[in-house]
Amino acid sequence: MNKIEILAPAGGFDSLVAAVRSGADAVYVGEKRFSARASAKNFDADELARAVRYCHIHGVKLYVTLNTLVFDNEFNSLADAIRTAALSDVDALIVQNLGVARLAGQIAPDLPLHASTQMSVHTVSGVRALYEMGFKRVVLSREMTRAEIIKAAQVPVELEVFVHGALCMCVSGQCYFSAMLGSRSGNRGACAQTCRLPFSVNGQKGGHALSLKDNSLITYITDLQSIGVASAKIEGRMKRPEYVAAATRACVEQRDLGFITDETSAQLRGVFSRTGFTDGYYTGKTGRGMFGTRTRDDVVSADEKLLTRIRQTYHSELQNVPVSGTFTAKAGERAQLRLTDGTHTVSVISDAAAEPALKIPLTEEKARAQLTKTGGTAYILEPLKINLDNNLSLPLSALNTLRRAALEQLDNARANVHNYTVHPVTITTPLPYRSDRQSLRARVPKTKLGEGFRSCELVFVPLFSDIRELQRLLDEGFPVGVEIPRGMFGREEQIDRQLARVKEVGVTHVLCHNLGALFQAKRLGFRLHGGFGLNLCNTYDLLWAEEYGIDDVELSFEMTFDQIDRLGGSIGRGIISYGYLPLMLCRNCPAKSIGLDCKSCKNQSKMTDRKGKRFYLRCDGVCTEVLNCVPLYIAEREISRLSTSFHVLRFTVENYVENVKNSEKLNDFSMLKGNFTRGLYRRGVD
Repeated sequence: MNKIEILAPAGGFDSLVAAVRSGADAVYVGEKRFSARASAKNFDADELARAVRYCHIHGVKLYVTLNTLVFDNEFNSLADAIRTAALSDVDALIVQNLGVARLAGQIAPDLPLHASTQMSVHTVSGVRALYEMGFKRVVLSREMTRAEIIKAAQVPVELEVFVHGALCMCVSGQCYFSAMLGSRSGNRGACAQTCRLPFSVNGQKGGHALSLKDNSLITYITDLQSIGVASAKIEGRMKRPEYVAAATRACVEQRDLGFITDETSAQLRGVFSRTGFTDGYYTGKTGRGMFGTRTRDDVVSADEKLLTRIRQTYHSELQNVPVSGTFTAKAGERAQLRLTDGTHTVSVISDAAAEPALKIPLTEEKARAQLTKTGGTAYILEPLKINLDNNLSLPLSALNTLRRAALEQLDNARANVHNYTVHPVTITTPLPYRSDRQSLRARVPKTKLGEGFRSCELVFVPLFSDIRELQRLLDEGFPVGVEIPRGMFGREEQIDRQLARVKEVGVTHVLCHNLGALFQAKRLGFRLHGGFGLNLCNTYDLLWAEEYGIDDVELSFEMTFDQIDRLGGSIGRGIISYGYLPLMLCRNCPAKSIGLDCKSCKNQSKMTDRKGKRFYLRCDGVCTEVLNCVPLYIAEREISRLSTSFHVLRFTVENYVENVKNSEKLNDFSMLKGNFTRGLYRRGVD
C-alpha cells in the first residue's frame, strides 16, 4: 500500500515554509494570474522558481494551479504562465479548463496534469474520461461519499481528496452566484463568498442557508489510504501560515501515528473553525448538522498566544535529508569533501593544499565537528568518513568553505528534478465563427409539450422521464432529446440503464453538463451536446470539444457577447437566451438548514436574501439547484447579431400551463414587463 501524500496549501512563501517544516509531502500554490484564489498572495515567476527550489531541496513536490476560466484574450499570458511553470520545474499543473490542458500539452507535453476539483468530476465515469485524456491525477468533488470514492478508485489514475478546510455550498465549478450578483466570478478566482451571507428558507428569519461548517476528514486518512487515494488535500490558500502548519501536522500525525495529539488537535480547532467541523458528505449524512457560521468564539480562539505557540513548531529549518560523505586530506594535496544523498553525489576540492602542522594539527574530531554543522539547511550529515594524514594543518575556514560549497552543489542537484522539454507555441487570433442560421432549442422540466415546441430544433426533457411519454413525444413528431442530471452522484448505473432505455425508443440526442455524462453517453453512441455546466469559454475549449466528438455546445453564460463573437473553431455553439439561471448546484439542500426534508418541502421551497429577493430551490432527489431571483431574457434582435448557431429557452419554475404547454409562440415573453436580467452577456465578470 502506497503511503498517502499530505498536500498542503500555500498562498505565499511564508505558508509554503510552514507547510514544508510541518511535514507536508507536497504543496500547491497559485499562479499570480490564473488561480482560483486570486485574493491570495500567489506566486510570480521569480517567487515560483524560489518556491520550487525550496520544496525540491527538502524532497517535497510542488503543484501550481492554473484553475480558472480563461478567455481568448488571455491566452498569450496563459502560455507564458505554462512555460514559466515548466521552466521552474514544478511537479504538475492543476487545471480547470480543458482548453488550458490542451495548450499545456502543446507547450510542455511531459508536464503532468492534475484535473482541478473545478472540473466538477464526481463519478467514476468522469474519472475514467480524464484518465483516457492522459491526466495523471483527478481532484474529486468534495461532496462524494466514501462508497463513491471507492468506485472512482477502480480507475488506474491518482485520486486526490480534500480532507480539511472550507466547504462551499455549491459543487466546485458550478457556482455562478457571486458572478451573477456582482460580476465577481468564483470560476475566475474572484468569489465574493456570497454563500456566507444570511439567507433564510421559507420565511424563517436569521438563517444562513448556504453556509456549511468546514470539512474535516483527517481521522479518515488511513481509511482513504486503504481505498487507494493518492493524496490527502488541505484547503486554505487564503489562510494564514499558522493554519497551514496546524492542519498539515494533524494530517501527518494521523497518517503516521494513527491519531492526532491533543496539542495539535487543540491548535487546529483554535486556529480556524465554523462552529466545528463536519464529515457529512463522506459518511453520507447530509442535513442540518452540516450548516455553520464563524462565530465570535471561533474568532477569539485564534488569539496571538495560540498563533505564537504554533509558529514555534515550525520556527527552525527542517533537517529531513540524510546525507553521507567522505572527507579526505593528504599532505601536499588539496582537501576533498564528497557528499551523497543516495541519488546525487557532489565533490568539492579546497583552494589550498594541506600542509604539515607547525603547532596544533587538525584532528579527526575537529574536522567532523566543523563539517557536520548543517544547521539552517535541509541536511543531516551522518555518517561522515574521515581520511586524514597525521600532523596536518588546514584552517577551519577552509573546512567551512568546503561544507558550504558542497551543500550548495547538493541543493542545485536536488532542485532540478524534471528538465521538461518546452516547445515554442504561438497563439494566433482565431478566425471568428460564422453561422448562416439561428435555430431555437428548449429545455423543459416535464414532458407535456404544447404545439409551440414543434418550432424547436431540439427539446431536451429530463433523462428520467417516463419512457411511455418519451415514446409518445417521438411518435407525435417532437424533436426530443434527454438531459442527464448535472448532479450524477452515485447514479452512474441508473443513468446507464435509462440511457439504454431511451435509446431503444429512438432518442439519439443527449445534453451533458459534465465529463462523466459525456463519457457515458458517448460510450452508448448518442449524439453529444455540451451543456453550460462544462464552462466552455475559449477557442481552445471548443477545439477540444470538437475533437472529443461533441456536436455542439452551450457556451458559458459568464461570457460577454463580444467574447462570444470572437471565438474561433468550427463546432456549433449557442447561448441560453431565457430562463432562471442555476446559480448553484448543491448536494446538501439549503432547505435542510431549517430541518426540512423532501417530504415536507415537496420541491416548493424558496430562499430569501437580506434584500428580500427570493430564489427558487429545485431538487431532483439527489441535488438541488438554486435559481436566480429573476429570469434571464435576451431579445431576438440581439441574438440574431451573434456569431452563434442556436439559442436555448431554459424553462424551470414557470407556470407550466400558461407559459409553456399552451404557448404557440415560445419566444413571446411580454409577460416579463421589465422584470428580467440580461445576465453577464453585457457586463461580463472579473
